[in-house]
Amino acid sequence: MSLVSLNVNGRSRQVSVDARCTLADVIRNTLGITGTKIGCNREECGACTVLLDGKPVYSCGLLAVQAEGKKVLTVEGLSQGSELHPLQQAFIRFDAFQCGYCTPGFLMSLKALLDSNPNPSREDIKDAISGNLCRCGSYMHMIDAVFWAAEKIRHGKEAQD
Repeated sequence: MSLVSLNVNGRSRQVSVDARCTLADVIRNTLGITGTKIGCNREECGACTVLLDGKPVYSCGLLAVQAEGKKVLTVEGLSQGSELHPLQQAFIRFDAFQCGYCTPGFLMSLKALLDSNPNPSREDIKDAISGNLCRCGSYMHMIDAVFWAAEKIRHGKEAQD
């Protein structure tokens, strides 16, 4: 067992983990933060995507000890209290999720995109979500949602339909 200091959603936490535990397992099972989903558990589907120092990573393929000293952001960290992040608002507004299982991973990949590129093209969006899979097929709704959220973020007000 190793004692690891993790900064998850802006909160420092000390956890004792088996050195072989993945970040996804520690987030979900040790810390009880269950928005991050484990889909394939093989770094293929993207359901477990979190931001590590602002970059999207598959948390099922990263050891928890590798996240020590880095900032981890999960889907729960997107909102500010009861105020949803513009991407979360947009996913609701544009029906960009169906079963919702993959949604946290998509939101995190898209947050990284908008943080680095506040005015993405359709190709930029497609590239950003290329590592995330959705069996329900909501991709077109997600793209529309990202354009709306990007406008809202850029203008800091209600985006136009």
